[in-house]
Amino acid sequence: MAKRKGSFTMTNLSPLQVERLKYQPKLPSSLASGINHLQSIEGSATQSVANQDEIKSLFKNTYGKPTVTFQTSTDSKSSELRNVGVILSGGQAPGGHNVIAGLYDALKQANPSNNLYGFLGGPSGIIEGKYVEFNDEFINDYRNTGGFDIIGSGRTKLETEEQFQSAWEVCKKLNISAVVIIGGDDSNTNAALLAEWFVAHNAGIQVIGCPKTIDGDLKNEQIEISFGFDTATKTYGELIGNIQRDANSAKKYWHFIKIMGRSASHVALEAALQTQPNITLISEEVEQRKMSLSSIIDYMTDIIVKRSEMGKNFGIAVIPEGLIEFVPELKSMIANLNDIMPSLEKDSKYSNGTDAEKIAIIENSLSSENSSVFKSLPALIKSQLLMDRDPHGNVQVSKIETEKLLISMIETKLSELKKLGKYSGKFSTQSHFFGYEGRCAFPSNFDADYCYSLGFNAFALINFGLTGYLSSVRNLTEPANDWIAGGVPLTMMMNMERRHGEMKPVIKKALVELDGPVFKKLEANREDWALNDRYLFPGAIQYFGPSSVCDITTVTLQLESQAKLASV
Repeated sequence: MAKRKGSFTMTNLSPLQVERLKYQPKLPSSLASGINHLQSIEGSATQSVANQDEIKSLFKNTYGKPTVTFQTSTDSKSSELRNVGVILSGGQAPGGHNVIAGLYDALKQANPSNNLYGFLGGPSGIIEGKYVEFNDEFINDYRNTGGFDIIGSGRTKLETEEQFQSAWEVCKKLNISAVVIIGGDDSNTNAALLAEWFVAHNAGIQVIGCPKTIDGDLKNEQIEISFGFDTATKTYGELIGNIQRDANSAKKYWHFIKIMGRSASHVALEAALQTQPNITLISEEVEQRKMSLSSIIDYMTDIIVKRSEMGKNFGIAVIPEGLIEFVPELKSMIANLNDIMPSLEKDSKYSNGTDAEKIAIIENSLSSENSSVFKSLPALIKSQLLMDRDPHGNVQVSKIETEKLLISMIETKLSELKKLGKYSGKFSTQSHFFGYEGRCAFPSNFDADYCYSLGFNAFALINFGLTGYLSSVRNLTEPANDWIAGGVPLTMMMNMERRHGEMKPVIKKALVELDGPVFKKLEANREDWALNDRYLFPGAIQYFGPSSVCDITTVTLQLESQAKLASV
């Protein structure tokens, strides 16, 4: 066991952190009544979003369970002694510390003799038996703060018999009867697999998940938003607003801003609705409408030329991180690249070659069509495509400077137009990537409340003996008092997808819906925003002041809630 106490003292805290440590997050009224004064209301049985037969066969013990909702009870429920373990998994998201604080407070409220153990460094901690035991002093240092530094995080996948057995041995050693995994779709797929294994082996250990990802792609009817999305998008919104003010002042640069979101464009879409830039690309739209790279360049160049004719040689373009994987010809090329790279990396001629030699080998290894696409890319992008793979063996899209690819191709296009006498403006650019800036920000009041509620609610699910569930708090556009707490079976969100050449059960990512209210809002305004400077300047996240400023939710959540009410 790693002996550890809180790492901060009042002498090395900023004034804001001193005040944030005092903030008491709000809870739904059901949970605020007390962890031992709840009743569980079961909904109907559930099924997976797709591939029902396959998912059911893989999760024989945890499939088809009902949703649950918690309500206040006049009866007092006794709580047996429980030791609980908690894991932070995957990339950081604002509010993770509050999930742990909410879990800790609920656990101690249920029975002061309960203990909470934090596994260090992500899922590997439960496998290797690396942990800390929390106490009041330790927890209190991290309340309402950003980051995952309380216990650290990691991306180890829980999927092998050996890993499950090791996790069981560690839990038996600590007398742990429940594990909470805080993470995104992959991490909660781990949670589902671990829950099923524990039940199948009569381990007597429950597993509960909590929905985390700033990408906003872990959601459904019961999970309205993943935590961290609110804070991260408000942080990016502030930065984009600042750049828009600068661009509108200097009037000489086009700013190309790549923003977090590999598999879905929720972050780019939300940031655009907060700030109203001139150009916003949405990956899902590019894929559905089969937009080629050249058509994207034509679209962006047309706006740049029109603004130049208006005397505006400046503007803002927001680009989702994963765009390159949604452009049909690039998607095909990257898929081909992902398929051939494992064997190439085992070839000494490739692995020991220079970049130029590696590029030549790849060009000869790809299919003719994909090779042509690869050859057309700037040298910088080719080199970035050859970087180390991600844990799934795929190209690390975040390392590909898509914004610079677009700038380079637009410069070429404008040069051609200039020769034809169709463009006479100036095209000076600045490129940005907003990613890490938002992942560990001080959580907004919304995320502070939401995360604390998710953690508190996770223990309620444990207290009712449930396993294989995801902590759910919904009705989030209403005041926190009116939020609805409960849980949904993890298998309800799953489908089968190909990973490393095999079909695997995974939680299905929620992508931007082009017929949904959020994208429709952008679509209705993008032509106006392209030429007329309707910039909005959200400013910094506010923690103190009127609720109308401090407790506002994202535009995404508001629009989706309004659409849901309208459909009732």
